[in-house]
Amino acid sequence: MNADIAEELRLRDPDAFYARLIELHDGLDADASNRLNASIILMMANRIGDDAALRAILDRAEAIALA
Repeated sequence: MNADIAEELRLRDPDAFYARLIELHDGLDADASNRLNASIILMMANRIGDDAALRAILDRAEAIALA
């Protein structure tokens, strides 16, 4: 996988994905929500499986969070 982060939307139904993500968090306390997020992130990272791509994603997310 290329380390470049895709700029174009690749999800077929991003609204459905977002709705499901929000639904998963419904009723969870902060700790359970954080555990859920960690599980999702680690499974997606394993699925991507490219260290350079994952570093690029982390760097981009950090820049967005600090903006």
